[in-house]
Amino acid sequence: MNYETQVKAERADLSAAPATYDDDLAATRSKRRRYALIALVVVILAGLVYWYVAGGESGSTGAPNDEQAPAVSVVAPGRTTIEGMINATGTLAARREMPVGSVGEGGRVVSVPVEPGQWVRAGQVLAVIDRSVQTPQATALAAQIEAARADAQLAQANLDRALQLVERGFISKADVDRLTATRDAAVARVKVAEAQLAERRARNAQLNIVAPAAGLLLTRDVEPGQVVGAGGGVLFSIAKGGEMELLADVGESELGQLAPGVSAEVTPVGTDKSFTGQVWQISPVIDEQDRQGTARVALAYAPELRPGGFASAVIRSGTIVAPLLPESAIQNDVQGAYVYIVGEDNKVVRRNVKTGIVTENGIAVIDGLTGTEKVVLRAGGFLAEGETVRPQLVEQAD
Repeated sequence: MNYETQVKAERADLSAAPATYDDDLAATRSKRRRYALIALVVVILAGLVYWYVAGGESGSTGAPNDEQAPAVSVVAPGRTTIEGMINATGTLAARREMPVGSVGEGGRVVSVPVEPGQWVRAGQVLAVIDRSVQTPQATALAAQIEAARADAQLAQANLDRALQLVERGFISKADVDRLTATRDAAVARVKVAEAQLAERRARNAQLNIVAPAAGLLLTRDVEPGQVVGAGGGVLFSIAKGGEMELLADVGESELGQLAPGVSAEVTPVGTDKSFTGQVWQISPVIDEQDRQGTARVALAYAPELRPGGFASAVIRSGTIVAPLLPESAIQNDVQGAYVYIVGEDNKVVRRNVKTGIVTENGIAVIDGLTGTEKVVLRAGGFLAEGETVRPQLVEQAD
């Protein structure tokens, strides 16, 4: 091949190259258009999905900003009959504890026939004090009565004879008066001796320490051989009629919710048994240190109720009809208790309330709500008055 032939061949190749290049360029542009169309379709689909998830399918006609508002749970509490329960603790005691001591002359104790935990009747002997000296004294006084009666009988006989002789003129009127005075003095000495014997016998009877009323003997602080004196201290204590009570410590605010006659369930420590009682007295004063008062719950006798023991109580504080809200719905600040309610425009509004009875199911609102409002159930601390929200109604559990 010569040079001229080679040049012609190269020119022929160059003339064919532009047609192939144009075809490749057209194919590349077609692919790009397809990719762009696919990307556009993906973007449109993503927008539709976002609109659907954000609430487009709900058909809401609210403003776009409302769709972005936070969702909050709300409850319409209505009005409920609420039985108040107050939990308290306290100490068991005898409702009427009677201290018993020696009221007589005292002396050496010779017998104590009773033990703590026994039931005693009114007048039953609890302890006997030695009377080896007092008994002979009573015998001597009885003999003095007999001597005084003999003197009185003799004086009466002398007077009777004198009255018979005075009619005959053998005895003067003055002698009769003297004999009458002698008779009266003898009769008076009889009465004095009888009074002295009665006193001695009464003192001797007081040497027996007796129960002033029927009840349960709680303590015994005397033993045979012990010497006791009048007013020397408490020797026995008796729970009158066996009646017990719980001295329940109740907070100042809760104490105002109680009234005599309300029932209570008392559970002593160490047992699962509960005993029903009634509040019979409410303390008229409040302790300045712990701001508590005492509610006295009367209880019938039971072996598990031991004075001095510790017990818990659930006291029913009466019933009211009012909205009942969980604790999470009620907020507090320096102005007092309040709740957030959601109005018709879905805006949060503060409402001041007054709370009442606290129960296991919630807190009663005795003022500030009618029960028809939509009350924010929780997360009220993260809201602000006037904020727009999306309320979601929740049915309140019974």
